[in-house]
Amino acid sequence: MSDSDCSHCDCSSAAGAPAAAPPSPAGAVAVAGSAQYRIDNMDCPTEEALIRAKLATVAGVSGLDFNLMQRTLTVKHSLDSLHTVEAALDAIDMRAQRLDTLAAPTDAAPPAKAPWWPMALAGVCALASETAHWIIGDDHWLVVALALAAIAGAGLSTYKKGWIALKNRELNMNALMSVAVTGAVLIGHWPEAAMVMFLFALAELIEARSLDRARDAIRSLLDLAPQTATVQQPDGAWLETPASAVAVGAVVRLRPGERIALDGVVSSGRSSVNQAPITGESLPVDKAEGDSVFAGTINQSGSFEFRVTAEAGNSALARIVQAVESAQGSRAPTQRFVDSFARVYTPSVVVGALLLALLPPLLFGGEWLDWAYRALVVLVIACPCALVISTPVTIVSGLAAAARKGILVKGGVYLEEGRKLRVLALDKTGTITYGKPAQTDFVVLGGDAGQIRSYAASLAARSDHPVSLAIAQAALADGVAAQPVDEFAAIAGRGVRGSIAGRLYQLGNHRLIEELGLCSPAIEAQLFALERQGKTAVMLADEGGVLAIFAVADTVRETSRQAIADLHTLGVRTLMLSGDNTQTAEAIAKLVGIDEASGNLLPEDKLAKIGALQADAGGGLVGMVGDGINDAPALARAHIGFAMGAVGADSAIETADVALMDDDLRKIPAFIRLSRATARVLTQNIALALGIKAVFLVLTFTGQATMWMAVFADMGASLLVVANGLRLLRR
Repeated sequence: MSDSDCSHCDCSSAAGAPAAAPPSPAGAVAVAGSAQYRIDNMDCPTEEALIRAKLATVAGVSGLDFNLMQRTLTVKHSLDSLHTVEAALDAIDMRAQRLDTLAAPTDAAPPAKAPWWPMALAGVCALASETAHWIIGDDHWLVVALALAAIAGAGLSTYKKGWIALKNRELNMNALMSVAVTGAVLIGHWPEAAMVMFLFALAELIEARSLDRARDAIRSLLDLAPQTATVQQPDGAWLETPASAVAVGAVVRLRPGERIALDGVVSSGRSSVNQAPITGESLPVDKAEGDSVFAGTINQSGSFEFRVTAEAGNSALARIVQAVESAQGSRAPTQRFVDSFARVYTPSVVVGALLLALLPPLLFGGEWLDWAYRALVVLVIACPCALVISTPVTIVSGLAAAARKGILVKGGVYLEEGRKLRVLALDKTGTITYGKPAQTDFVVLGGDAGQIRSYAASLAARSDHPVSLAIAQAALADGVAAQPVDEFAAIAGRGVRGSIAGRLYQLGNHRLIEELGLCSPAIEAQLFALERQGKTAVMLADEGGVLAIFAVADTVRETSRQAIADLHTLGVRTLMLSGDNTQTAEAIAKLVGIDEASGNLLPEDKLAKIGALQADAGGGLVGMVGDGINDAPALARAHIGFAMGAVGADSAIETADVALMDDDLRKIPAFIRLSRATARVLTQNIALALGIKAVFLVLTFTGQATMWMAVFADMGASLLVVANGLRLLRR
């Protein structure tokens, strides 16, 4: 069994396992600050406790950050040399490999898996010892020899780890198991001692493989991006190149059906791309010149070329993996409680076992060997391993499930607390709406509609104002031809004018038309109706009067209505916080079903609104959804901040607690449902772990539990909670 194998929150190595890579040379100089290590035989809370206790004696170490699921340790220090840190880790058999500070933990190769045959041989010996016991009796040399062979084959690493733990005054599972098996041998229970050690080691191996599934769920994300790309060379030729060696600015060619290796912008060609691995979108997205593409996504039908915008290690996919790994290192509330509980529980049960061995014989005349045996059974089930391993596995499974859906959660605390959201505030532009104005209405008041639209498009195309651009783009999409414009001029705050075919036309807002004296009660009524719908109206006029009214609005995302409806179903109250005028905000809110809307808000106003909502939340949590810098203060103040469109945006990933990798608000109800499912699994696991232990403690006191039954039940509980936690990966 390899050093990475872990059971009951304690890892054991066996003969034949490859040694971990050696630490950096003794005395190597390190920059004061932090150093990161990969420790392949560390992935459970008891190893963390052992390391903490040991490094607490090293002067200059100021802090330790553990990521047990990725087996990494970050040491914060003020040392000139890391020799003392590495020597302390070696002393407790935690062979550490120094990682480059810029490398992601998943860059390290996974530890090699040891063969199964030594474990199988130990099992055969344990079973043979049990059989020989029933045939020829307890003390026969063959029974003893077979038992010793089973204990040596399966348990040497357990004894080694147990001795290290006891030397450092740590009561981890290896220490307890070593004491229990040795005690069983001393009182003559040879076959049972062999079977207990074999079952312990076997369950440890199975549990380690189960835990690897949670690690592989994260590591597999990186495998989405191919290792090579077809890159254009200076002479124009195309060459297959390792993705890690492709520089920003290089041109990459993509064929139909290929996965994209790097982030970039399409420079030529068209295609549709399946972005589900990154954003969770169910339908392919059309890509044309100027559109962004992301590493790990799949080109569907066409062929295109794109210019690389980020190195392989800084792609959106790489940042997602790094963020999820970072989130694994954080402690969720349940995990903090369980870890604290375990620190009190284990010593308490050990003391109880000692009292169980001593008091009945001393006070009531009980049989010493009988009560000593019962105490050993208590020791076998003493470590709350199923309890402590259930929380990190469940949280990591939930984080991986969210990442697969295109929801990047920055910490287990947010995944666990998301179920408590009661109020969600949403920005309007870029969140509820697309943030890109589009023409919604065209009302002809006089003349030929086709000509009028052509005149308006000709003027609008010469302007860079978003409203003008929306009118020009709508005309272009409908095949309306633009005409030459002479004497073009912009009218500040009002619109534009120019001559077309010798006639002066003006395209502008309500204020411009009033100043020209061309407004009328009928036009005023139409403008008022459009503005009540949250639209911006502009008019085309010549010397004779207004020819047409165009209305432009920031269009609502198709998914917004369903997202708001889903939130209401989940019991979440919604409100809009917008910088637009109140009339527009209320119109959009009504359109999508938002409960309440506030307009004309500056960033500091949004911040104050979030504070007021938190004060009135009554124990529930308040969330904020936004997409821009102006939303950052409110995102930071909210209990949970959601960033829109995090793909390709470093700031969104860094600012928000949860980042939606595309612009689909429906991912927020999905996040809340996943949070609730995670909470259910955590509750189930805690009940399973404590319930099974309680039952076996009662059976031990009544003399009905044996050691092998106890270890089987305890290991079974660990495997049950791991398997239950991994169910979240299938959501």
